[in-house]
Amino acid sequence: MKISELLLLIKFKTNINKKRNTMKTNAKLQKDVQNAIKWEPLLHAAEIGVTVKDGVVSLTGIVDSYAKKAEAESATKKVSGVRAVVENIEVKLPDSWKRTDAEIVSEVLEAFNSNYYIPNQSIQIIVEDGWVTLEGELPWNYQKEAAIKAIKCLTCVKGVLNKIKIKSELDDFIQKKEIDNALKRSSMYDNEIKVSVLGTTVTLTGTVNSLYQKEEAGRIAWKTPGIWEVKNELEVISESDYY
Repeated sequence: MKISELLLLIKFKTNINKKRNTMKTNAKLQKDVQNAIKWEPLLHAAEIGVTVKDGVVSLTGIVDSYAKKAEAESATKKVSGVRAVVENIEVKLPDSWKRTDAEIVSEVLEAFNSNYYIPNQSIQIIVEDGWVTLEGELPWNYQKEAAIKAIKCLTCVKGVLNKIKIKSELDDFIQKKEIDNALKRSSMYDNEIKVSVLGTTVTLTGTVNSLYQKEEAGRIAWKTPGIWEVKNELEVISESDYY
């Protein structure tokens, strides 16, 4: 065996041993997610079931508000080692919170009207059995996110389906370097994220350490002037393996 081949073999075995030493069981990740949910004042851990397989976390249970459903998903995504979330939490509203679909439309419109960030004249609202669907076109992604946040805390809403599309009104040529710099300014990222630009579309590839980091990278990219679409193809790779 050549010396170079021997060195490669030694390096390979060393990396395998390192990974074995940092192995994280599904049970450990499940406990971490359960503790993260328990840590949130809004949530009651007993309401939400957590199962884990190979870094994929499934959430089940019944809660009394859409805000709790969204908070449980958000808390889960922030846990180190979570690669994906399957969210099957059901919202069952107390009778005193229930409204007709027409009343829900009125409450959503009122929430939009009181929010500076939301150009509600560009958004169509459809409500069916307590579920709100948003359609239309907006020039910025932050406006789309603001619409969701405005609805999240309405007690009469069971869930939200956001179908709003982003179509920038700006003709700016998307500067790849500006996106690279924005990612570098964030304390969460290193050189593992690659940015490519094609027309009005930005694609992110590479690896990050958590699902939360992946989503935050997408939000940073969405702030680019002239952008219409972000293809977030980042892969979540934790230092831990699962068994």
